[in-house]
Amino acid sequence: MTDETTPDPDEVEVQLDPQALEAVIAAPESRFRHDYLEVRGLRVEFDGFVAVDGVDLTVTQGDLRFLIGPNGAGKTTIVDAITGLARCSGSVRFGGVDLVGRPAHRIVRAGVGRTFQTASVFDELSVLQNLDIAAGSGRRLPTLLRRRSGIPDEVAQALETIGLTALADAPAGVLAHGQKQWLEIGMLLVQDARLLLLDEPVAGMSHAEREQTGQLLRRIGEQRTVVVVEHDMEFLRTFASSVTVLHQGRVLSEGSVAQVQADPSVVEVYLGRGAGARGAAGEVA
Repeated sequence: MTDETTPDPDEVEVQLDPQALEAVIAAPESRFRHDYLEVRGLRVEFDGFVAVDGVDLTVTQGDLRFLIGPNGAGKTTIVDAITGLARCSGSVRFGGVDLVGRPAHRIVRAGVGRTFQTASVFDELSVLQNLDIAAGSGRRLPTLLRRRSGIPDEVAQALETIGLTALADAPAGVLAHGQKQWLEIGMLLVQDARLLLLDEPVAGMSHAEREQTGQLLRRIGEQRTVVVVEHDMEFLRTFASSVTVLHQGRVLSEGSVAQVQADPSVVEVYLGRGAGARGAAGEVA
């Protein structure tokens, strides 16, 4: 519920601000020079069921990587393993730091951030408070609770970047689904995540919002390392630099969008065998 001074989220036109984005992510390139995600032999097992089976994955900055595959292929489980939310074996390294076995909060401090299929924000807190908490993730509890005299620059810039300045004082719980996804991306930016793992970030967005989100992720990916789990094939075709296709917990195919959609094994998994599948190969990815 909003008060009389807070705009209705449904009546606010959400517009990303590219100039503000530059201010938020601007940093010396040397900060990101050694950042890349390297996964080797990743395996995740639940009570005897192998959800991820020996996955190798390398993603560098500038490579906007999309993970696709049928339901149950292991996409989100891989993200869970990288972020410490699923026990795994194998090797996961980012920026030279071994992540396997580290608790989730230490993985965050290593520069790894993620979003979820359902936006993970504090619904009862305002948009501004959500960003402020993310910006203070490295501060001690007493300083987090201390009343601020003003809005930190990085938080104000993030608000502009994600187009939510007019809704800064609105409870995050009243935001539309797409607006919550942008808030989460803003929270990762102020948290200074250098590896962003995004789970279906454009779900529920309009065509215009998807286009703006794609441009945002492309620009972020020029410096940071970005991995996107996605089912929206139109969004993937437009913005993916490269694609990893997963099936039954293993890597089925990897390459450019053109290479993946021409791979017969990918066509078979998505569309089945037969002349109809061969004729529809262009529709895959």
